[in-house]
Amino acid sequence: MHDDLKKARSAAAPADVAAGSAEFEGPLLFNRELSWLEFNRRVLDEAVDPDLPVLERLKFLSIFSTNLDEFFMIRVSGLKEQIEEGVAELSADGMSAADQLREIGKRLRPMLERQAKYLNDTVLPELVAAGITIEPYRSLNSKERKKLDKYFRDNLFPILTPQSVDSSHPFPYISNISLNLGLFIEPDRAVTQKNLKHLFRQKRFARIKLPAALPRLIPISERHGRFALMEEVVAANAGALFPNMKTSEGYLFRVTRDADIELREDEAGDLLRTLERELQRRRFRFPVRLEVADTMPDKMLKLLADGIGLTDQDIFRIGGFMDISALMQLYSLDRPNLKERPIAMVHPIVFHEKKSVFEVLKKKDVLLHHPYTSFTAVTDFLAEAAEDPSVQAIKICLYRTGKDSPIVNSLMRASQLGKQVTALVELKARFDEENNIEWARRLENEGVHVVYGISSLKTHSKVLLVVRREKDKLVRYVHLGTGNYNPATARLYTDLGLLTADPEIGEDATSLFNFLTGYSQQDKYNRLLIAPLNLRERLAEFIDRERRNKLAGKPARIIVKLNSLTDEELIDGLYAASAAGVEIDLIVRGICALRPGIKGLSENIRVRSIVGRFLEHSRIFYFANGGVENGEMFIGSADWMSRNLDRRVETVVPIIDPDIKAYLRDEVLASYLLDNSNARILKADGTYKKVTGGEPFDSQMAFVGQDITG
Repeated sequence: MHDDLKKARSAAAPADVAAGSAEFEGPLLFNRELSWLEFNRRVLDEAVDPDLPVLERLKFLSIFSTNLDEFFMIRVSGLKEQIEEGVAELSADGMSAADQLREIGKRLRPMLERQAKYLNDTVLPELVAAGITIEPYRSLNSKERKKLDKYFRDNLFPILTPQSVDSSHPFPYISNISLNLGLFIEPDRAVTQKNLKHLFRQKRFARIKLPAALPRLIPISERHGRFALMEEVVAANAGALFPNMKTSEGYLFRVTRDADIELREDEAGDLLRTLERELQRRRFRFPVRLEVADTMPDKMLKLLADGIGLTDQDIFRIGGFMDISALMQLYSLDRPNLKERPIAMVHPIVFHEKKSVFEVLKKKDVLLHHPYTSFTAVTDFLAEAAEDPSVQAIKICLYRTGKDSPIVNSLMRASQLGKQVTALVELKARFDEENNIEWARRLENEGVHVVYGISSLKTHSKVLLVVRREKDKLVRYVHLGTGNYNPATARLYTDLGLLTADPEIGEDATSLFNFLTGYSQQDKYNRLLIAPLNLRERLAEFIDRERRNKLAGKPARIIVKLNSLTDEELIDGLYAASAAGVEIDLIVRGICALRPGIKGLSENIRVRSIVGRFLEHSRIFYFANGGVENGEMFIGSADWMSRNLDRRVETVVPIIDPDIKAYLRDEVLASYLLDNSNARILKADGTYKKVTGGEPFDSQMAFVGQDITG
């Protein structure tokens, strides 16, 4: 056990960690949408933490905005669809879709005001003090304005398409989350217009869409750190777009649209082409939110709202900077003093000592703990498999891979060398669809057998199977993880991966791929838990077993780490276990529908959320199992949500190695339960309270520099 964890355990426990119990009357479940908003509030809390370097705070402000965009595109749009279709079904806490939309607006608007105020009053001034400035176009000297005007002529003017509104030019379609300038134009009567009299004489609305492909922050000078905003440069040069016209001041606005894609795969002859068509249609889905500059005149706002088809409830006036995620451009500046220091990633020492990963795995399982363990442990494993002449086949599930992926390059290399390579590419990975379509085509062109999984199910499993001929038999090596095969996110997310040559796990992985690629009816697995085949049933059994063990006087304990917990059946099981006296700790980063601390029901359940430097993404399930073999431990890809258990293919693997099991229970899970730097405790009323008191302990930094294989 590492020294930091020992020290934290010996320190006095924080006074407010205990959930306590409360008399409670009302819904036993929290609302999913409102629980997510509370998660994003915790992200905003990180953004206003004065102990963080300023560019890190800017990053969290950006994440808050990006999260909201997806929330509106998927969740809010879903509520609006329910209203449109007359769905009367209430949420788990008894709210109608309309009620939920009203409550979302009520909670969200103060958060947006807090975000804008902190950006304008604190973050931007701190950046100015550090020599990073976003300067108004009008404040620049003539030489600087001329340089920006030239940038406009060379880079913007040729691609901008101004659109005005009149009887022959209907209100223009505003594409999803595009940034736009709205302005009024009218003829300049001081200019002779003999040939233009037949056009118009009245003031009218015009819209200029800003190109997303170009940087929003335009460098002002060669001196690093001075920028002007694209929209101000365009507004200052609007006369070039509307010659012989008077133009009003320009006002920013942005529309968010429904972006949830639902495919009728049973009617889709070609899933790839069907998805491509749906991606094109995504830009034209119904609107759900209108963001406007808070200085926009009422006349223009009414025109926009009427033209787009939204009501006051859907309109958000933004003070200051709109679409804060664009400011992440500043994070790429070479200013290490304004960011967290990079952590040292460790390559497992067991792979240093041996020439071959396969030789290591014949002797022991290896756990990878990212980002502390470098993801090169995975990419090197696949690269070695691609080049090894003894490897006969490679099979992998790809959900999100990122750009310029070494994973994909190794798969193509293996195919070129004559190996049987199969890649299950999940085309329906939300907002990565286009990227995955591109990878699928490239893999197919290199001879990789590409499949798209099972109709109506999204394949979310993270599994890699390598089949190697050794003497007179085939040996299977498997990697199973909680995170995607994406080296970029592996540096930012906490995830776990298991490398193993366990024969039963290898046999199960083979059956899983046969299920995915050949629609086999295999439903019996030696070790793996697979959704939607057996995962729900087994988890329910494990929870109920802890309840029965407690009643029988045997050791009983549940510790679960997840991204989200909303499944009502499993929550009911946890309530029953708690009522029987089972001590339950839940580490849930995001949505949690379970209400802890209710006397007689959930008083033995404690829920905490860890939001910090890294995105908590690993899923770990521990059950004491009466003390047999120090309990049972699992890691995998599945959250405890109905979609994961019933509508996705998920894979969960048991940890057999006693040393790895002890590490996960006594160090990883124990660290999260001791954290008083990033942790917040969920109370029975749905609010979160930051953990304070005791010796400071940061679970996310506790494992930096550790080699768990050494």
